[in-house]
Amino acid sequence: MVEIKLHNTKTRKKEVFIPIDVNDVRMYVCGPTVYDRAHLGNARPVVVFDVLNRLLRYRYKNRVTYVRNFTDVDDKIIARAEQSGREIGQITSETTQWFLEDMAALGAREPDHMPRATQYIPQMVTMIEQLIAGGHAYEAEGHVLFAVESYEKYGALSGRTVKDMIAGSRVEVAPYKRNPMDFVLWKPSSCDQPGWDSPWGYGRPGWHIECSAMSYELLGDSFDIHGGGNDLMFPHHENEIAQSCCAHPKGDFARYWMHNEMLQVEGKKMSKSLGNFFTVRDLLEQGVPGEVIRFVFLSTHYRKPMDWTEKKAKEAESTLRKWFLKTDGVEAAPTVPSRIVDALSDDLNVSMALSEMQRMSGPALKSAMRLLGFPDAEDVDWFRVQGSDLVGVAMIGEGNLSHAQELLNPVLRRWQSMRDEKNYQEADNIKKVLEGMQVELKATGQGPQATVRDYGLLDPTKLEALK
Repeated sequence: MVEIKLHNTKTRKKEVFIPIDVNDVRMYVCGPTVYDRAHLGNARPVVVFDVLNRLLRYRYKNRVTYVRNFTDVDDKIIARAEQSGREIGQITSETTQWFLEDMAALGAREPDHMPRATQYIPQMVTMIEQLIAGGHAYEAEGHVLFAVESYEKYGALSGRTVKDMIAGSRVEVAPYKRNPMDFVLWKPSSCDQPGWDSPWGYGRPGWHIECSAMSYELLGDSFDIHGGGNDLMFPHHENEIAQSCCAHPKGDFARYWMHNEMLQVEGKKMSKSLGNFFTVRDLLEQGVPGEVIRFVFLSTHYRKPMDWTEKKAKEAESTLRKWFLKTDGVEAAPTVPSRIVDALSDDLNVSMALSEMQRMSGPALKSAMRLLGFPDAEDVDWFRVQGSDLVGVAMIGEGNLSHAQELLNPVLRRWQSMRDEKNYQEADNIKKVLEGMQVELKATGQGPQATVRDYGLLDPTKLEALK
């Protein structure tokens, strides 16, 4: 079995993945800020790192610890509470559950730990105290700020220098900052805002400190992989590295950094102003199966921009229908074909794996689909739906079309399965029996199509024997 190779943003090259501890492979991925439904862009890193999680568990026999956080204290959440008149706890509880349900619909497993920022405030306070004691942070007007000049490697992940970042900054700089790039670790809260008592007064944490504190608490000062969207590389991940390495200088923090590219819709950036902004729930309620959304996501390499199009969704649905028909009622192979595992081991080359799967069927295909997070055919209903998309049945003359579909669809699925498996003799036998009942059968790009010329000649007993 080949080695796993991952593109490490920190070194800007593909590297052989060597875990710190093969008995506990550890990964942290930045999760959502919970104040609304997850849009498609929010879902892409979830699916990407779900595949990586599955690969790691397959290769390291489930000895993996996967952490993904929830940001449940944030200015956006406070603003949403003020707008809606609802309690912050109600909003975050509801939207957290929405997120979990929507990601589950995409086939994403829940991580081993899903910490919420508000559960780790004491750990954040402790880390901030350590940074102040080490000369890496300072208090100013009720705020605590990280001094970026105290960490000489600041900007290395994103390839920026502090001087260039200052020159390119258009943000109004607070007068209490020693350096325009210094970032907030703790800030004051008013009496009507969420807050906690601290050595610096009543307040709440800045955004970046939460991930550093939670990853340290759950994974230690050194762990294997840190992931997220490339929009988080700066400033969020850059700031995580600085504060974590300064608070725990003996640790490495994350050894491998992985970032997925952003998502577009029909070739354009997703935007409410363009009318192409939609959530995962929007698609699900429109009848797009979660596994179809997952397939579209995975058909583009994670480090390339992904374009969601209606055409891609239809193609994904057609492919998955065929795969479900090939694997319906089949036992999965005990191991995944090596060519699938090898493709995923090459920096998550899922598109290569999907290409290989187009030539597979039966037990091997089912095991490959499981590794990629697709459900078993037995747990899915939509591909069995009667209609012209795949197993179309048309009537010439009068007759009960619904009953004809009920009788013929299992036979048509078996006929297609025999053709996919290149068992043409059995497929021809099925076709001859149907022709004897005046059923004209033909293959199309969308699947088998049957035309019933005489409803009265359909023989349920003979059809049952063909299933």
